[in-house]
Amino acid sequence: MISKFVSSVAEALAGIQDGSTVLLGGFGAVGQSVHLIEGLIEQGARDLTVVANNAGYGRVGLARLLEERRVRRLICSFPRIAGSTIFETLYKNREIELELVPQGTLAERMRAAGAGIPAFFTPTGVDTMLSAEKEVRVFNGRRYVLEEALHGDVALIEAWRADRWGNLTYKQSGRNFNPVCAMAATLTIAQTQHVAELGEMDPEAVVTPGVFVDRVVHLPYGAPQL
Repeated sequence: MISKFVSSVAEALAGIQDGSTVLLGGFGAVGQSVHLIEGLIEQGARDLTVVANNAGYGRVGLARLLEERRVRRLICSFPRIAGSTIFETLYKNREIELELVPQGTLAERMRAAGAGIPAFFTPTGVDTMLSAEKEVRVFNGRRYVLEEALHGDVALIEAWRADRWGNLTYKQSGRNFNPVCAMAATLTIAQTQHVAELGEMDPEAVVTPGVFVDRVVHLPYGAPQL
């Protein structure tokens, strides 16, 4: 019987290597797999490249991962948000690298990776510092910059509901970056708040098919970290 559910966060994160590129779903705190990120700290992987919408907040999840000096490079759209003091300190001290990517471009780079598209042209960022040393071409009189697909070794995502085959649905804005992260990674690990029986979810409502998901751990809302 095929089941992608695992019994704990530690089992879900087993085998993640030092130097991995980790894609994090979520927009701010919404839809972010905080339990998995905290579990990654306990797992011990370091020298990571993290791809996320922002640089974390407070001292939990991504912010704590940064504080523990586990991240070598951050690729994100909003490195400065309220409460992102840990990243700011690390960056000022040159303890972390930053690649700033416009939000739509960040999403499309991951979507392209999942779709098997190696690169694409976009007008966003043309003639700014973000397009320095990148190829620029003109189409129909408008300048576009070439952006490459963004692959991950691991994606850590949060779902609202999952079945044992790994089919996932999301709740409202919790969907955000999670589906594209799931598609773009070699190993996709999901935490889910609810479990559905196989066949219970409407196929038309499944956002991330189980083919993109490798491991699932059930963590109801408010559950203690495992």
